Amino acid sequence: MTSSELWTRAMADRYDTEEHAISSPAALAPALGFLTELAGEGRALEFAIGTGRVGVPLRRRGVPVTGIELSEHMAAVLRRKVDEETLPVVIGDMATTVVPGEFSLVYLVYNTISNLLTQDEQVECFRNAARHLGPGGRFVIELGVPPLRFLPPGQVAVPFDVSEDHLGFDTVDVVEQTLVSHHFTRDGGEGPYRRGHSRHRYVWPAELDLMARIAGLDLERRVGDWDGSSFTGDSVKHVSVWRKPV
Repeated sequence: MTSSELWTRAMADRYDTEEHAISSPAALAPALGFLTELAGEGRALEFAIGTGRVGVPLRRRGVPVTGIELSEHMAAVLRRKVDEETLPVVIGDMATTVVPGEFSLVYLVYNTISNLLTQDEQVECFRNAARHLGPGGRFVIELGVPPLRFLPPGQVAVPFDVSEDHLGFDTVDVVEQTLVSHHFTRDGGEGPYRRGHSRHRYVWPAELDLMARIAGLDLERRVGDWDGSSFTGDSVKHVSVWRKPV
């Protein structure tokens, strides 16, 4: 079902180091607080749980978490941090894989729905979230706003990070509604840069709302970040919450 690119062992082993800036307790605190409040006394299901950057500390906060992850290598890194009984993980894609039980929260962070490269698969992801939610449960997505405002006529590339150890830019295909994120990374500020890239299907907030409606979910809230700041025309990302009717 899934068109997502599969993370290799080398990519999985590097992931936590490369994403250390967004993985510290201080950086994660707003997201963990947001998700903990929505989970309430229920269980949480993380689509594309990866190495457990969010799921592991959320579990340590007392929220029962289960994960779905396509890459066995990413799941293996998570397993070094926590055992299967504490945080179960099912290998499979987030559009069709079903795990037992009912959840009060399903969440998908850090632009990961864009890893599904077709609209049909993204719709199925919403349907899969709705399938797992109990009445009144919430589906949460964290996703960047497509960077088309930064594209003057004739330009196809948009930089998103220029730092000592990393150069990143997106190349955009506005006809296919896809982008490729290009990364030039070096470890510890020394040595040659390592090149990598990943493909994504970008999605507008209004398109997500229509996908939610198809899945029987209603938009409850949209904010500019995990801290609850307002979503505006200048926001570069959003955190959106849809609710399953009671």
